[in-house]
Amino acid sequence: MSSIPVQSPLTFPAWPQHGAEEREGLLHVLEQEGWWRNGGSEVDSFEREFADLHGAHRAIATTNGTHALELALSVLGVGPGDEVIVPAFTFIATSLAVQRVGAVPVPCDVRPDTYNLDVEAAARLVTPRTKVVMPVHMAGQLADMDALAELAAATGVTVLQDAAHAHSARWRGSRVGELGSIAAFSFQNGKLMTAGEGGAVLLPDDETHREAYLRHGCGRPPGDRLYAHLTQGSNFRMNEFSATVLRGQLSRLEAQVTLREERSRHLAALLGAIPGVVPQDRDERCDRMAHYMAMVRLPGITRDRRLAVVDALLEHGVPAFVAFPPVYRTAGYFQGPAVGDVDEIAKRCPVSEEIGSDCLWLHHRVLLADTPVLDRLAEVFADVVAAN
Repeated sequence: MSSIPVQSPLTFPAWPQHGAEEREGLLHVLEQEGWWRNGGSEVDSFEREFADLHGAHRAIATTNGTHALELALSVLGVGPGDEVIVPAFTFIATSLAVQRVGAVPVPCDVRPDTYNLDVEAAARLVTPRTKVVMPVHMAGQLADMDALAELAAATGVTVLQDAAHAHSARWRGSRVGELGSIAAFSFQNGKLMTAGEGGAVLLPDDETHREAYLRHGCGRPPGDRLYAHLTQGSNFRMNEFSATVLRGQLSRLEAQVTLREERSRHLAALLGAIPGVVPQDRDERCDRMAHYMAMVRLPGITRDRRLAVVDALLEHGVPAFVAFPPVYRTAGYFQGPAVGDVDEIAKRCPVSEEIGSDCLWLHHRVLLADTPVLDRLAEVFADVVAAN
């Protein structure tokens, strides 16, 4: 517990946020003839609007972000015997989606500045079995898409973007859907837009869209009345209630991301001035960062002390969390195809080892607060770090 007196806990904008758009949409769906995508138009409309916002050819809405990754991997033909390079430092869903389609996730180290996939390290991991490299746009900062395009061209490996944190982000002026590869998003409760759960896959052409549509609905084509299951798949379909909520969320996303961009630079400067605190760095080629988290490292801190810092911040009303452990340090990683020895993997992922031990993050709703609140947050952060 913190030794710093808690006089008046900080308050931040609530999350999730909602308004008349979601309320009216839910009532509309409640009264319509059907509540699944084949009984209304909300899912279709959301897919079109989400694809348009991100510059993609088409989109498929899914039940959640993990299913979006599984669907994308399936569309790319990934299965047993294949390898998929994933960042070692990421939420476990990135790895689990690979395991669920029967493939082997191969953890790759990340960069110490952006926490994104180290593309040079990924190149060393490519084997004849490697089918996909899956960068995660950590905290809404796009991975090095230039280097990934070069890797794909040199090796024939396909890029699949895990864009769960990257709604409305851009790389050198290009939106996620304009980068030439499939991208998967999450709408889980804490994400930048949410229906509690949900996901989406952006598709670059008609062929991948057709395959994704089939596979997300048990292999059935649009309008099927004869149970013509044309391929394998599962039921990853989004319902009309989730879709109408997401249409409301989408209506305010751009303004929120713009505000977070402005506030994040202010907060990063404040936190970076605190001794022993190192904020996530920015690759300026990512000229619009979505800011799912405000991430910082406390180099040299022990795991117990890091948890004490997070607990103390929570006492002060700051929505703080310890960062993910490397995926190979979770039991779930080893419950699938052969994935290697943990100590062996750790040797090639020294940066992920460090970040997994000393990183913490603040929820993106802090970046919707006014600057005086952020000034006070930095003061509390400095006091808490000094006391722990």
